[in-house]
Amino acid sequence: MKFINIGNGNMILDRRVVALISPDSAPAKRIVGEAKENGRIIDCTSGRRTKSVIITDSDHVILSSLSAEKVANRLNGLEDDDNGDDE
Repeated sequence: MKFINIGNGNMILDRRVVALISPDSAPAKRIVGEAKENGRIIDCTSGRRTKSVIITDSDHVILSSLSAEKVANRLNGLEDDDNGDDE
């Protein structure tokens, strides 16, 4: 079991991630809107701009202030989780 830092001191379990997408596309905006309506949204941005949308196997939608690329690198073990430089 490995937790990944997704910014602002928030962590997610790596094996629960199904998709990691940019928040700018129309489908991503639709997914976020539907999740808000259904109470499945988890906002981990701490008021910052949303830079990535994480979809989990439980159908929850997590908003992160870290870029999708940075979260992907952390999921793949290519970047240190404890570097303290949350975007």
